[in-house]
Amino acid sequence: MKILKIIGGLLGLFLFLAILAAGGVLYGFYHYGKGLPDYTQLKDYEPPVMTRVHAGDGQLLAEYAIENRVFVPIKAIPQRVVGTFLAAEDKNFYQHSGIDPMGVARAVVINLKNLGKGRRLVGASTITQQVAKNFLLTNEVSYVRKIKEAILALRIEQALTKDRIIELYLNEIYLGYGSYGVAAAALNYFNKSLGELSIAETAYLAALPKAPNNYHPTRKTAKAVERRNWVIDRMAIEGVITPAEAEEAKKDPLTVESRSETEVVEAPYFAEEIRRQLVDMYGEDKLYKGGLSVHSTVDPKLQEVAQRTLQQGLEAYDRRHGWRGPIKNVETTLGWQDALQQTTPQKGAPDAWQMAMVLELHKADVTIGLKDGSQGVIPFAEMKWARPWIEGQRVGASLKNPSDALNKGDVIWVMPVTETEKGNKYQPNTFALRQLPDVQGAIVALDPHTGRVLAMVGGYDYDMSQFNRATQANRQPGSAFKPFVYLAALDHGYTPSTLILDAPFVLDQGPGQPKWRPDNYTNRFYGPSTMRLGIEKSRNLMTVRLAQTLGPDVVSEYARRFGITKDLPEVLSMALGAGETKLIDLSTAYGMIVNGGKSITPTLIDRIQNRDGVTVFKHDTRECNGCMAMQWTGDEVVPTIVDNRESVTSEESAYQMVSILEGTVERGTGRRVAAVGKPLGGKTGTTNESRDAWFMGFSPDLVVGVFVGFDNPISLGKREQGASAAAPIFRDFMQEALADQPATPFRIPNGIRLVRVNARTGQDAQLHDTNVIWEAFKLGTSPSESNAVLDGQSNEKVVAPAVVETGSGLY
Repeated sequence: MKILKIIGGLLGLFLFLAILAAGGVLYGFYHYGKGLPDYTQLKDYEPPVMTRVHAGDGQLLAEYAIENRVFVPIKAIPQRVVGTFLAAEDKNFYQHSGIDPMGVARAVVINLKNLGKGRRLVGASTITQQVAKNFLLTNEVSYVRKIKEAILALRIEQALTKDRIIELYLNEIYLGYGSYGVAAAALNYFNKSLGELSIAETAYLAALPKAPNNYHPTRKTAKAVERRNWVIDRMAIEGVITPAEAEEAKKDPLTVESRSETEVVEAPYFAEEIRRQLVDMYGEDKLYKGGLSVHSTVDPKLQEVAQRTLQQGLEAYDRRHGWRGPIKNVETTLGWQDALQQTTPQKGAPDAWQMAMVLELHKADVTIGLKDGSQGVIPFAEMKWARPWIEGQRVGASLKNPSDALNKGDVIWVMPVTETEKGNKYQPNTFALRQLPDVQGAIVALDPHTGRVLAMVGGYDYDMSQFNRATQANRQPGSAFKPFVYLAALDHGYTPSTLILDAPFVLDQGPGQPKWRPDNYTNRFYGPSTMRLGIEKSRNLMTVRLAQTLGPDVVSEYARRFGITKDLPEVLSMALGAGETKLIDLSTAYGMIVNGGKSITPTLIDRIQNRDGVTVFKHDTRECNGCMAMQWTGDEVVPTIVDNRESVTSEESAYQMVSILEGTVERGTGRRVAAVGKPLGGKTGTTNESRDAWFMGFSPDLVVGVFVGFDNPISLGKREQGASAAAPIFRDFMQEALADQPATPFRIPNGIRLVRVNARTGQDAQLHDTNVIWEAFKLGTSPSESNAVLDGQSNEKVVAPAVVETGSGLY
């Protein structure tokens, strides 16, 4: 009886303690469960993933990310990878409900054994608990955090599937080497995708979650191999691999292979412009964490040609205007190699250039020392261009010997050369003198039918200056704007043979202002001349009279219609290009002339997909019913794409202007580019005092715009103009861009007929005429209708120009 009382008392005490413990647990859940983070957000959680921008051919252009992470859905992760991590971290993952009681008991026993042995205590956190900690809690080491972790793990198991939990875990864990998630780790440690990993490599990655730095593959190789082999044994025990496979895998050395360098298209101005647009469209958070896949329009081959030809063109201009001096001068050439090593190089030098020091000056050449300790020679012929620079972009006297430009101890830029201008071979270690240009420029190449920008360079070198002169600089286009004045006239019933008076023009600008007297570039007057000649020879006085006849409001309207500028002042000087525009906008406007008068929008982005592969942006908004068919047998009607582009001018007027601008290349101010040998049209542009130089040109399927000028607008030099500074860059670009292309003629619309006319008078050609061309006339018009001479009189009120600097004329 006494024994029964004792047993009853013990049972009561046990029950009381159990109830007390249960109450304590419930209270703990209540107390520590208050105010915990919302675990349901994990249902829709999207880990930060890098945004990638690809070139038109699929090559990588740029990556934008905060964390180096590649997100892989659970269905795409190999089962062996999943099984390995479960074997190493949580073998009962698919059986427990967030907390593993057996794992906790096992950890308690092991830790009791290890207490007096100085060994590291083991944990019992399940993968679900690790997800709770990584996503919702801090890394604070305390029993409170462990309790919260356990509570959240139980809740997460109720809200998410097991596959979703393991998916989050494998894509979130940090595995060292800057790797977030198993996919990034596979690339960074072994340069492999998940499916290519060996058993040993997979086991090594699964050994890292607890403490990546403790198992560094090169600094702590022995510990890393030991931990990897432990994981391999766990894989065998859990049936992920066979025992035989485990023994073989443990023999593999732990070898890290650096991630291969991804071939990246070098187009920094292009990439930065895309980055800015993406930030405007989606914000920085989406850009750096949203995992966007951006398909850009850049053509890597054309981009490389654009970068090189622009640099070479700016260097050629710079050499024409003299030598501005060395980087610095060192008083003594003793220890010249150390002095070179300590000299900080200027930003922006091409890769082929080297920094050198002048060691000896001779009559026929200069001895130089290079950073690597070797020596070379600059022949006098490779530095004769270095006449002293004089303010105003003028140059001093020609050099008679090397000492006229260089001194002993000068630190300079040099470029290796192998042959003379005449093709004779130089000795090895022969160099040419170079200097970084202080002039800047830009080039844009785009498809006139779609607006896709195929190449864009915004300056001499991105490291030197990140300012993009193609998209950010507002500059006066000068005569490059004139075709739009004449195009307005063609739309208003005039013909290329219409005669315009080329004679002195004077306009009163108002009280207290000087009279406005524009001139032609040549300072000569040519009398009545055809509209075609007005463009081909870039006649200022004819353009002003035509603008006065049309009305400045019409000129302003055409500038807006073609996207050149939205608010061109309605004054006559604007007809000569005194307004401001951007190179990319003017290039797009020329594209609308080439494509038959259809409105286009310039774009650097073809398509954007989100992290799930869903297209969220397309530049081409045209619909094509039937284009998505899985196959085509040949019996079905070929689907057609509806052209939804707006017309900004008539197809016939657009072709007439194309024909006139083709004549500019053949006979006018753009003759330098005729050397390309393909059908081309184009127009030079030069502003007052030669502050801006342009060449806007095109083939039937490619528009290229070139701008050259100083960032702080000053004269390019008395004799510089669009034809000398910008046209050669266009020519060199087109020679390479069109080298493998057939000589495609410009497309003539049905509403045009070609008539043989006298090129000077614009009238029907006679038997004795020698200067004869084919002129484009709209149906219903003829040369005989063009006898009247426009003298600039208009019934409309003409607004005097704003106070402008025009005086010497634009070309």
